[in-house]
Order: sequence, then structure tokens, then C-alpha cells
Amino acid sequence: MATTYIIGPFRLDTEAGILFRGTEPVALGQRAVAVLRVLVEQPQIPVSKDALIEAAWPGLTVEESNLAVQIAALRRVFGGEPDGEGWIETLPRRGYRFVGPASIRKQGAVAAAPPVSSSPVATDEPALPFPVQPSIAVLPFQNMSGDPEQEYFADGMVEEIITALSRFRSLFVIARNSSFTYKGGSVDVKQVGRELGVRNVLEGSVRRSGDRVRITAQLIDASTGAHLWADRFDGALEDIFDLQDRVAERVVGALAPKLEQTAIERAKRKPTESLSAYEYYLRGMAAIYRFTVREANVEALQLFKGAIELDPEFATAYGLAAYCYVKDRTNRWPTDDLARDIAETERLARQAVRLGSDDAVALATSAGALAYVVRDLDAGAACIEQALLLNPNLMWACYFAGFIKSWLGEPEAAIAHLAYAMRLSPVDPLMPLMQAAMAHAHFFAGRYGEASSWATAALRGTPKLLPALRIGAAADAFAGQLEPAQKAVARLLQINPNERVSNLEAIYGPYRRPDDAWRYGEGLRRAGLPE
Repeated sequence: MATTYIIGPFRLDTEAGILFRGTEPVALGQRAVAVLRVLVEQPQIPVSKDALIEAAWPGLTVEESNLAVQIAALRRVFGGEPDGEGWIETLPRRGYRFVGPASIRKQGAVAAAPPVSSSPVATDEPALPFPVQPSIAVLPFQNMSGDPEQEYFADGMVEEIITALSRFRSLFVIARNSSFTYKGGSVDVKQVGRELGVRNVLEGSVRRSGDRVRITAQLIDASTGAHLWADRFDGALEDIFDLQDRVAERVVGALAPKLEQTAIERAKRKPTESLSAYEYYLRGMAAIYRFTVREANVEALQLFKGAIELDPEFATAYGLAAYCYVKDRTNRWPTDDLARDIAETERLARQAVRLGSDDAVALATSAGALAYVVRDLDAGAACIEQALLLNPNLMWACYFAGFIKSWLGEPEAAIAHLAYAMRLSPVDPLMPLMQAAMAHAHFFAGRYGEASSWATAALRGTPKLLPALRIGAAADAFAGQLEPAQKAVARLLQINPNERVSNLEAIYGPYRRPDDAWRYGEGLRRAGLPE
């Protein structure tokens, strides 16, 4: 079991190497985290500068001024608390001592994203710490229609409820992909609460018959298994969006009755009023989660464009269609006309932004497309900031923010966003993508060992994930680990025999710091990638 240190309102997760304030990760470098860990492991006890330097720079010789920089960073973080700047004492000629509030809690790891266990956990202690605010996971609803083709409809219903709830800043909502790992099996809500670190679970069913829909839902206290409320919602198929709103309103009413009415009204906003376009969108989402399969990406793009034809004002569909081109480029999937695809990506993304100025999904997906495919990093950065303002609980927004901050040359901010994305969806099938993004952030922060570890974690889940192979090889090469670097390049060439240092520009990010592109290419060159 990993150890967590509670430091006033802060929480130091030693397994993930992340300091949280409440549920928000703090933008703090790994060296500062290493220093803090040594100090809080020995509260009230002097720790020598040599011991702290060895913890933060193992095996390296560095000036004491580097340690002073990390101590100053920690004091800035703690300085917002009463007497927080004094939590770390300087002991002249001796070292430092932690004198702030600190306690220990044992728990499971956040960032490792453990798979969902099929057997009960023999403890009442949460695998993840509970957020400060009310927290909830919405489990997949049962399809009671008797028609397997209606599965996507039931899943889409749950996805829309999750989206509505996640817009409330006063709620912590587990992302769709982690909730859906429980689909198709018998569920112990107490176990779900422990594994996802939430206090409440919503479950239910959907029955669609002709043009009528019935939704049943029940809200459960995950710690006790007690039912907080249960209800049934009936209506015409054309009123499906209203039914979703009513379910979301009841959940919000039970968990956070003092939320502002304006937030409630904003949560009601639907991505489209066209039920046919909505069905195309739901089918596209089912396809897009098969993120390593080119045929699935082609299918998703066709379905999102079909939704756009049915509703030309459907901002989310534009953004997701643009994201399909991001996947094409990342995976080097062939294209008949690259210039045409870039132009089409820009058209879709800018239309999504124009139509969806208050749609966090449209903005987040467009941000990635504009920054990565169109190479307009400033536009992508502006979009992702707006997406985060609209919905700070959106995993996709935090994920794209991680990449964009890395491209902007802000790897510590990238790490904080990615850590929060992982917490929002701790058992996400897309976890390898988040781990690969974390590897990139650490690589551009110059922490090659950490980058290699994150790349290795990503490849465990998806052995053919090209971004993880590339960054892992480059990181190992800079760390002097040539054997694993060369093995990664060999695997890379097996998957894509045309991979070369000379054509890496096609998959590079739009790096604001020129040295980042050089470092990436040089790492792969040292790892043995042919010119």
C-alpha cells in the first residue's frame, strides 16, 4: 500500500509523486516533491542538505542553490496557509526541518490506474481519497429494451447525465470511461466507491419501446449502500433530453442543493436538438474509443460528419470530427492529401469553436486539433483555457491541457493537468494515452527516468502505442539506457518501417521551445532510429 501524507489542506501522494490541494494537483516539480517527501517522513527532525540533495538528484553533484530553489517553491505553495511559509524551517549550516501539520494515511495508488477487481476488497478504506466536495460515479444504465442495438442509446443517456453533472464546480464527477469499466457485470456499489474514491453512485436502467422511453434511477451512498432516493421518469422519445435533465436535476438536488440556478440552467444545454443527429453522435463516440484501430477512426469521422449534416449547428460533432484527424496524424495513418486534411481539420475545429463557445467538449477537442494538426498553438491554448473554465471536471479538457502546456514549454503545469485527468478517470481504457502524455511532460522537463517509467506504464496497456514507444526510446537514450532505447526503436520500426529521424516533423508537437524538437529527435537518433 502506498503512503499518503496529509499536510493541512494538502495531500502528498507518494506513489504518484503528486501534491494535491483538496482534489486539485499542485503545479510542483518532481524534485520539490522528493524534497517534501523526505521532510514530512521525518517531521520535527532536522534533515541535512546532503540527504535532501541525494533524494532529489540521486547520484548527481549539484550546487546547494538548487536545493534552495526547491525549498522556495515549497514555501510559495504553503504560503497561502496561515503560517504556511514557516512550515519548513531553515537550520543554518545543518539543513531543514518540517514543523507544519502532518499525518499519515495508507492508501492505493492514484496514477497507476489499477484495473477493476472482480473480487470484493477486504477493507472499508477507499483505494482513492475522497474529494472534499460531493462526489459521484454514474454507472452504465441497464438496457431493458431487449434489443442489443439499443445499447448505444442507453450508454449515451448515461454519458449525457455525466456531462451535465460535471459542469457543476461543486461536484466531483468520475469520467465516463472509468464508470463504464463496470458495464456488463454485477456491481458492488461499496467496492465502486472504494475503487473510484467517491461517496455516491448513481445506477439505473433505460427502456425504449417505440417512441416511448422510461428511465429508472437510484442514488446510493457508496459507504453504506443506503438508498438516498429512487425515481422513474417517463416520456416521449422526442423528450429524451428533458428526461436526462430531470435525472441530473434530481441528483444535483440531492448532493448539492445550494448550487446556483445559473449553473443549473447551463447544465441543461444540450449539444443538439436533433434526435437523429444525436444517434449518429452516440455511435461515433462508441467508435472513437477504439483509439488504436484505424477503421474505427474512419467510422467515427463518417458518423460525426453524418451528425453535422443532420444538424449543422452541432458544435460537439464538429470538434470530435476534427479530433479524428489528430488521431490520424499521431498514428501516421495514411492520407491521400495531407494539405486537404489539414484544411478540413481547421474548418471543422474553427466551426466547433464558433458554434460551441460554451461547450467544453467542442472546445477541448478543437484545442487539440488546432494546436497539433493546424499548428496554431495560440488558438489551441485559448480554447483549452475556455474549456477548463466551463468544465473543470472534464477529463478530455485536462488531457489536452496536458499536451498543450507541454508544447508551450510548461511541463510542470502539464503534469498537474494530467494528474487531475487521471484522478477524474482512474480506471479509464484511455489511461495509456494519459500515461504517454505524462511521459512527454516529464521528458521536456528533463526528467528522463520518470519519462521512461510513464512510457513503460503506457506500453503495458497498449504495446503498440506509437507516442509511448517514441518518447520512451528518446528518454532512455538521454538517460544512458541504450539497450531498452534500442529495443523500443526496433519495436517502433516493426510497426512502422518508414519511421525515420528525417520525417519526425510530421508527428512532432508544435513546440514553442525550439530545443524541445531537437531533444526529441536527438533522443531517437541516439536510440538508433535511422536518419
